[in-house]
Amino acid sequence: MAFQLLTPDIQTKAGKTLHSFDHIYRQHKVSNIRKYFFIITGLLLLILFLPWTQNIRSAGTVTTLRQEQRPQQVNSIIGGRIVKWWVKEGDAVKKGDTLVQLAEIKDEYLDPNLLQRTEQQLSAEQMTIMYYEGKVMSTEQQISALENERSFKLKAIDNKLIQAVRKVQSDSIKVRAAMNEMDVADRQLEGAVKMYEQGVIPLTEFERRKVMHQNTNAKLIGAQNDYNNSRQDVLIIQLERNGAVQEYAEKIAKASGDRFQSQSQISAGQGKVAKLQNQYDNYRIRNGQYFVLAPQDGQVIKARKSGINEMLKEGDMLVEVVPQNGQPAVEVWVRPMDLQLLSIGQKVRFMFDGFPAIVFSGWPKASYGTFGGVIVAIESNLSNNGLFRVLIAEDKNDRPWPAGMKQGTGAVSFALLKDVSVWYELWRQINGFPPDYYRPKATDGKDMQEKK
Repeated sequence: MAFQLLTPDIQTKAGKTLHSFDHIYRQHKVSNIRKYFFIITGLLLLILFLPWTQNIRSAGTVTTLRQEQRPQQVNSIIGGRIVKWWVKEGDAVKKGDTLVQLAEIKDEYLDPNLLQRTEQQLSAEQMTIMYYEGKVMSTEQQISALENERSFKLKAIDNKLIQAVRKVQSDSIKVRAAMNEMDVADRQLEGAVKMYEQGVIPLTEFERRKVMHQNTNAKLIGAQNDYNNSRQDVLIIQLERNGAVQEYAEKIAKASGDRFQSQSQISAGQGKVAKLQNQYDNYRIRNGQYFVLAPQDGQVIKARKSGINEMLKEGDMLVEVVPQNGQPAVEVWVRPMDLQLLSIGQKVRFMFDGFPAIVFSGWPKASYGTFGGVIVAIESNLSNNGLFRVLIAEDKNDRPWPAGMKQGTGAVSFALLKDVSVWYELWRQINGFPPDYYRPKATDGKDMQEKK
């Protein structure tokens, strides 16, 4: 079968031109493709020179700015067994509310009157110390009395000794006078002997002088005996004084020994009192740990122990409490390569999970549904995941963060960096270069970004 290809100009039917061929083949239609091509090309070139804000995109979670506002474990300070649960998971609690009641399991604490008995022991030891303190005071008074008595007795002996010394001096003078008289009597007796032999004096005179000489000699011997006796009295008094000193020294030493012994008992008693006071305080504080209280307002989650009479050790976790009304913050994890691009006080944009947003990462002002933040802390130690932790707080000069946002909510951050052209950013991304390094300057009216 042969087909004849007819053109629209010669194809007719009943003397009329067939316009369907013009509609199908559009041979006489003017094309606008070239115009569209130049327009799109121009728009693309224009877009390439538009400003683009470099940024670092990091994933993180919602937390709090302060440590005490983050979820915290409630641990048991003492070991024991669970008697009663006062809350359940999901309950809201106030600070000081009872979470769980514990009972004792250690035999040294099972006595229900342990605190009272320890207090009685403490009182007994304190009374013992008081008794020994009274004994010390009595002994000190006894020592003082002995010292006063010794002083009086030594003064009496000293006075007696002074009198004896004076008597020795007096007897010594009498001996000297008797010796002088004896010298005179000797000369007189010698003269009487010569005169009697020469017949100058009679026998009666000679015998009288002889008797006088004997009397003088007897007087000298008596004076010498008195002098020796006086000296002996002085020695006796001195020995008596030394004996008194020794006697009172022994008495005072014995009283001092009793005082030191009492003071030693006081020191030992004070040690026992301190130990018992420590035990009493420990028992009293331990009695207060049988009721585990909520440390702050929050919600109870993650109960690790369940049931009644379940045992737990010291430091075991009971529940976890999530605080309420904390100051929100976001912790994000940044690669080491990007860490040098961040600084304290730098602006950050956020997208939070569950809150719709339209994001143009290079045009933060054109984005919708994002929230502002400010970097407040950058950790200088590498975490276990190989990244650095950055803490970001709410920007008070920007849109407020959503109220009631839970801790642990996911967040995506965009740390805003230097403003560059779109073509430069594409060239950087293609070549795998990092964003331009910059650092904020002091707010002195100059540019806050500086390319290094």
